[in-house]
Amino acid sequence: MNNFLIDAHLDLAMNAIEWNRDLRKPVFEIRQRESGMGDKPDRGNGTVAFPELRKGNVGLVVATQIARFVAPGSSLPGWNSPEIAWGITQAQLAWYRAMEDLGEMVQITGAAGLEKHLTRWADESLPAEQKPLGYILSLEGADSLVNLSYLEKAYEKGLRACGPAHYGPGRYAPGTGMTEGFTETGKDLLREMDNLQMILDVTHLTDKGFNEATKLYKGPVWASHHNCRALVNHQRQLTDEQIRILIERGAVIGGVLDCWMLMNDWERGINKPAESGISLEKLIDHYDHICQIAGNSKHIAIGSDLDGAFGKEQSPYDLETIADLRKLGDLLQKRGYSPDDIENIFYGNWLRFLREAWK
Repeated sequence: MNNFLIDAHLDLAMNAIEWNRDLRKPVFEIRQRESGMGDKPDRGNGTVAFPELRKGNVGLVVATQIARFVAPGSSLPGWNSPEIAWGITQAQLAWYRAMEDLGEMVQITGAAGLEKHLTRWADESLPAEQKPLGYILSLEGADSLVNLSYLEKAYEKGLRACGPAHYGPGRYAPGTGMTEGFTETGKDLLREMDNLQMILDVTHLTDKGFNEATKLYKGPVWASHHNCRALVNHQRQLTDEQIRILIERGAVIGGVLDCWMLMNDWERGINKPAESGISLEKLIDHYDHICQIAGNSKHIAIGSDLDGAFGKEQSPYDLETIADLRKLGDLLQKRGYSPDDIENIFYGNWLRFLREAWK
């Protein structure tokens, strides 16, 4: 596949709809247009756009819909009703559809579409600009599902993965920063996802929620963007025991490139990647830890979360754009990873997982 890459977590539509970024333009043009804007900390620091995805041969991504409901008085950004949050996710879906109409993207919803897309990207006679970016639709945080009937509506529109939690309180499951487990409606959500044979994303679940989900849910499970708590001591990270459970379930864990998940005590807006020594090597430290537990490289991959409300100011200093994910190949080789291991991490593990899930 000639260095083909799969990235299992990108908030593309959020960047387009809420950050007002035309992702068909190159990263550097988007940065220039945002120069001097101060409404968000990552303005002028974006790393992800379609030209750079193609340059890096990132031909398949798990692309999100995301819209949180927030109760009165919440310190978290979000929307004031589940219905509004649903509307935002539908605006995001409309953007994906517009990109499909332009030939920029193609939605992948099952095995046949996956294989067809891989064949197209393997065709070296086609120039990169004629290869649409494949995307698998995932919902990050389930708050926007007004009720359980909306899960089936979303599935009919192509939703194939769901992470019930995000940050803070959740209508179905609390997330990062919380301690409680699934609500009763959240447990019903898991059962409905099972009925639809969807992929459960355990990312952002609390420890209690993780334990409940992995016991209740019978279908395929992945951790789209997660690192290791043994290296960065925060509830957002996976414990060694959680990693073992995921390995037993045949899961794949996507390594994430947000600096605060790569180094202990990182402070947003204060620490700088270069001064803190945060390079892509830090991600490989997390890979190494998981490989030592697994005894192989079959459970690690890429789930970068690049431009997930942060940019170059909070990414490894040796990553200018998402195209630089390809640098991981040489770095992994220097750390003793074989060509087969690198192939696993770049795309092989996600493909094996998807082929098994979509039999």
